[in-house]
Amino acid sequence: MNATTITIGECRLSYVRVFEPYTSDPKQEPKYSVDLLIPKSNTAAKAQIDEAIAAAIQQAVAGKWNGAAPDSVPVTFYDGDGVKQDGKLYGAECKGHWVLRAKASKGYPPQVVGPDRKPILDQTQIYSGCYAWANVSFFSYNSNGRKGISCGLNAIMKTRDGQPLGGERVSVEEAFARVQVPQQQAPAPSYGQAPAYGQPAAPAYGQPQAPAAPAYGAQGPSVDPITGLPLSWQ
Repeated sequence: MNATTITIGECRLSYVRVFEPYTSDPKQEPKYSVDLLIPKSNTAAKAQIDEAIAAAIQQAVAGKWNGAAPDSVPVTFYDGDGVKQDGKLYGAECKGHWVLRAKASKGYPPQVVGPDRKPILDQTQIYSGCYAWANVSFFSYNSNGRKGISCGLNAIMKTRDGQPLGGERVSVEEAFARVQVPQQQAPAPSYGQAPAYGQPAAPAYGQPQAPAAPAYGAQGPSVDPITGLPLSWQ
């Protein structure tokens, strides 16, 4: 890993969208995203993040920022005890934490694994409130006169469960504990069943069919037993 890519020790996940990209603005490209709630007691993680951001700024000044950095560099890294850009307070879960917002573009979904380093297929295992380690990369942008540092989400490794944020999850057993589904009786087999009233029965395969009886009163020509020629009609 380079100086701008780090692995952050156990943090809590919030606003989790790591399996399907999402955007609330139809004009913007959907992205994978998550907010990492990093305890302020984890001073080592804070130092890692500061160093990685500084390295990203240094690279930007030497590259796409053309030798000059803004006086205040916007970074998606916030103080959970402070206020948001709109002046509102962060949620109670952010108190005592640093908040790092990490994203990944639609074409590069983040890797999501468990403690065994194997991919997590059950998406319900990753939710807002669980705990994980995260690998992220800081990179610069220069768009429409705006310069700043963003955080890219590379991978998440879940370490343990936690109290779900935004409401308690309900198990399937609890949700449907009182539901009783009536037993369905299988229909009787149709083999050997008599045909429905008014419907002709199909003839048994291979059984000779009796010739139809001639219509009442109909007569055919008789044959002369001596000549073998038909006699005239009577």
